[in-house]
Amino acid sequence: MLDDVLVRGLKIVFCGTAAGTASARRGQYYAGPGNKFWPVLHRIGLTPRQLSPAEFRDLPQFGLGLTDVVKEQSGSDVEIDFARSNPASLRTKLLEFRPRILAFNGKKAAQVFLGTARVEYGLQTESVESTLLFVLPSTSGAANGFWDEGWWEKLAVSARK
Repeated sequence: MLDDVLVRGLKIVFCGTAAGTASARRGQYYAGPGNKFWPVLHRIGLTPRQLSPAEFRDLPQFGLGLTDVVKEQSGSDVEIDFARSNPASLRTKLLEFRPRILAFNGKKAAQVFLGTARVEYGLQTESVESTLLFVLPSTSGAANGFWDEGWWEKLAVSARK
């Protein structure tokens, strides 16, 4: 749905499940009402100011990138056919671009990529060569009940090491 924002040498690539309905309609990552992605990036110090969804292509200047584990569909997690996902494609991108950290924006994206029903927040024991994997609470407004900004702060600390 949305073009990846990937270049070599990024500190963190954020990986969502798939573009949400509002994001797909606007052609911009994390554009849905109530999504906390852009404000939290600024609050945890990964961007010098709060960017808007329309500025998503500017993230590499801050060492950040974007992708989704499901690229050909959009909508909420309940609307996505995960049997059509292609985790191998994401793995190939990681091997090509070699970001320091792949940060999953929500457990579902990590579950799809890792092929497991259970993941915990934080740094994972698995990696993709030198790329570390980190699972974060989703910034989606639909996931407010699971929100814990502390994991995002831990990611920011890891990125500075």
